[in-house]
Amino acid sequence: MKRASGVLMHISSLWGDYGVGSLGEPAREWIDFLADAGFSVWQVLPFCLPDEHNSPYKSLGAFSLNPLFLDLPTLARAGLLTESELAGARQHAPWQCEFDRRDERMALLFRAASRFTDTAALDAFDDAHPQIAQFCRFMALRAANGDAPWQSWQTDVPDPTVLHAWRFFQYAFLAQWTEIRAYAAARGIAVIGDLPIYVALDSADIWANPEQFRLDRRGQPTAVAGVPPDYFSADGQLWGNPLYHWGRMKADGYAWWRARMAHMNALFDGVRIDHFRGIEAYYAIPAGETTARAGKWIKGPGMPFVRMLREVCGEGLLIAEDLGEITPAVWKLVRDSGFPGMRVLQFAFLGDGDSPHLPHNYPNNCVAYTGTHDNDTLLGYLLGLDDAASDRFLAYCGYAGSRDGSRDAILRTVLGSHAGLVILPVQDLLFYGSDCRLNTPGRAEGNWQYRVARHQLAELDPARLREMNLRYGRI
Repeated sequence: MKRASGVLMHISSLWGDYGVGSLGEPAREWIDFLADAGFSVWQVLPFCLPDEHNSPYKSLGAFSLNPLFLDLPTLARAGLLTESELAGARQHAPWQCEFDRRDERMALLFRAASRFTDTAALDAFDDAHPQIAQFCRFMALRAANGDAPWQSWQTDVPDPTVLHAWRFFQYAFLAQWTEIRAYAAARGIAVIGDLPIYVALDSADIWANPEQFRLDRRGQPTAVAGVPPDYFSADGQLWGNPLYHWGRMKADGYAWWRARMAHMNALFDGVRIDHFRGIEAYYAIPAGETTARAGKWIKGPGMPFVRMLREVCGEGLLIAEDLGEITPAVWKLVRDSGFPGMRVLQFAFLGDGDSPHLPHNYPNNCVAYTGTHDNDTLLGYLLGLDDAASDRFLAYCGYAGSRDGSRDAILRTVLGSHAGLVILPVQDLLFYGSDCRLNTPGRAEGNWQYRVARHQLAELDPARLREMNLRYGRI
């Protein structure tokens, strides 16, 4: 793998004036910063519609595109919003996403949609993106049924206003994202997307393809997804997503997955496959359990599925998220796939000197992170260590000063490793503490809200970061 580096920051965390990051001018400013600082990769989180707790990893549609990311000034320039409506949407504070104003934002977007009259453009979009069109119909049927789960719907007549709005949201999102991605490409920045391995029970995907999932006659899961007790949780993580019926998926050539990967391939230059170990064996928890302790591992689809992924994505970068309880069989599948696995610096000292997360053990074919979206920030992690553990960590990085001055030494350790690609969360570049953490696994409330203010980015010196990337051969 050619040496390179990048930064992890979701669209929602971009600065701006309207309560949540968007596909507007701040995204271009961010791309300029990355290029000026010598980075060549921007990694984002899933673009799909988040759940009620703002998590993009449990969505109403795997093919959906989150309308909260639509850039309001762009809609205003198209004559779909007024200046007074823009003024009313201005944020109250720049420090976190204003998810508490979601209803207000969606009402505004519905007004914009009502002013869009080019139905021929929407029809052409539907023809080109049938799975997205299917999601839009699902949302319109859901609205017509009082937002009830699909298993209890009483009518199959979609709400026409809602259908038009969701068609517009998806059309406008893709138009705005296409411009942003082209700008990134012109500046030499590749964008890596993120693919959650599972989907939500109340989703367009299961509504349209119930036979592809392990459900009973009532449309309820017989077992659900999660992971056993681990570093993050003593009870494990009970995700609750329905499990795939891999036998039926294999029988039709993984048609749904082929469409999903083609969708991701069209949006991004590369894809991180969340919970890749679930392809070798997945953790099944009996429905009705309140923790993940009673689950068991079941053999997954393995190499035939991996070969399908490569066939669909061609030469695009596919990253195997191979964290958690990793067995020799998982290691073999990752190795045989040829996909780079992940290494996380915060996990380096949980074991002995043979830990794969120690930088001196990184292979070239891996993506190294200081932390992921599920970890504490780097500074928060350091400040949470006892003195002995902190001293050991910093000594490894060749640093003997205070923890809050150790950023560059730690970055040099990761950037100087043999890993082909290094990804740094934006919070770790800024070296911010735990109050800037993006997500705490197992906690429903208060996640996904972190946001960068424009003046905070000015704290970083692109020239200094570029010199660091140049020194370690990542430019």
